[in-house]
Amino acid sequence: VQLQASGGGLVQAGGSLRLSCAASGSFWGINDMGWYRQAPGKQREMVAGIPTGGSSNYAESVKGRFTISRDNAKNTVYLQMNSLKPEDTAVYYCNAKVEVTRLNRITYWGKGTQVTVSS
Repeated sequence: VQLQASGGGLVQAGGSLRLSCAASGSFWGINDMGWYRQAPGKQREMVAGIPTGGSSNYAESVKGRFTISRDNAKNTVYLQMNSLKPEDTAVYYCNAKVEVTRLNRITYWGKGTQVTVSS
């Protein structure tokens, strides 16, 4: 199973970016999907998560600005980021809890995509 993230880049403060992360490989299904980020010198933190069913959850720092969504037919999770701030600068990682068999779930991580917000 591989997770391939894309969509990062350089944007001015107040701008928008949309991240995508597609899962590929052989598996039964995907449960929770989410986005994390890690800024230089800081620990990795959860940004947003979306279960197969139910409500999404967000870090307080991004509520009202970021929206997570998923397309189950494409095994893809998205992160729409609006009103970006310099403090959103980080490497963004996607993850997914994958049903590799009917009884075995493994969490996989993408390699990360850099988001840089200039002031």
